[in-house]
Amino acid sequence: MIFPPLSSGILIQRYKRFLADVQLPSGEKITIHCPNTGAMTGCANVGDTVWFSTSDNPKRKYAYTWELTQTQMGDFICVNTQRANQLVAEALSHKWIRELADYDNILPEQKYGEEKSRIDFLLKQQGLADCFVEVKSTTLLTESGVGMFPDAKTERGQKHLRELITIAQQGQQAVIFFAVLHTGIKQFEVAKQIDPKYAELLSQARQNGVLALSYKATIELAQGIPVAMNLQNSIKI
Repeated sequence: MIFPPLSSGILIQRYKRFLADVQLPSGEKITIHCPNTGAMTGCANVGDTVWFSTSDNPKRKYAYTWELTQTQMGDFICVNTQRANQLVAEALSHKWIRELADYDNILPEQKYGEEKSRIDFLLKQQGLADCFVEVKSTTLLTESGVGMFPDAKTERGQKHLRELITIAQQGQQAVIFFAVLHTGIKQFEVAKQIDPKYAELLSQARQNGVLALSYKATIELAQGIPVAMNLQNSIKI
């Protein structure tokens, strides 16, 4: 996935979930849009480098969008949650996700389930059971170097697991896909201390045949500026 042209500044503060103040290299202070409503634990520390894109849409109140955080340890984190699905779509189309490489037809954002959900991707292939793929952006890195999901209690995530369990019980393929968007993450675990119900449901899902996958993104730099992100390397759950 190619990034739009990115500029950088130093994070002053994130507030009201959707906003952040950034100081540019010139000393100017600007306000940018934060496209991530989550806790963003460890992704928004004062003094981190923020990489942001610029929109030319005159109707936007804030022209700048926070795309990446570069931590003071040198790791990159994609905080724009929309990028997770874009990455997975690209990986599916290029068949980089080996467990799902047999599917040629990729249908995004399909309605399904008893709880009126919307699956991120429905995969179809003649001769194969339909495959329902739910994507979760993973950015939480613990002090021990382990990546975790979720970073806050998620009733929506619990609902998705219940839906996937039903899909698997009906004889179709169900996948929970953790897109790891933090370059510092080397291992992955479910954050049962944050949301024990989610951890319990994930265990039930796997016992019922739901496939749990985790793939990690890499960041490509050109002259120190992030220009692309790829999702190709699997991490054991």
